[in-house]
Amino acid sequence: MSSKDSDRITAAQQTLDTLFDISQLLNTQLDKETLATCVGMIESGVNPEALAAVIQELRREAAALNAQNTSDGR
Repeated sequence: MSSKDSDRITAAQQTLDTLFDISQLLNTQLDKETLATCVGMIESGVNPEALAAVIQELRREAAALNAQNTSDGR
């Protein structure tokens, strides 16, 4: 790997670390891997607002399933 490639990887990791810190401050509850996936999707052209809406909907559905499982005694 060339030094230029190494510099790019280091810069990308630092950027992701910074984004993760901001994410934690905003209490997004995204882990680093999920955040990296979201960033990659946005860089590929996914609408950020649509992605946020999908994440929120998935969280609502997961909470509803958890509540249902809890009330069913599972």
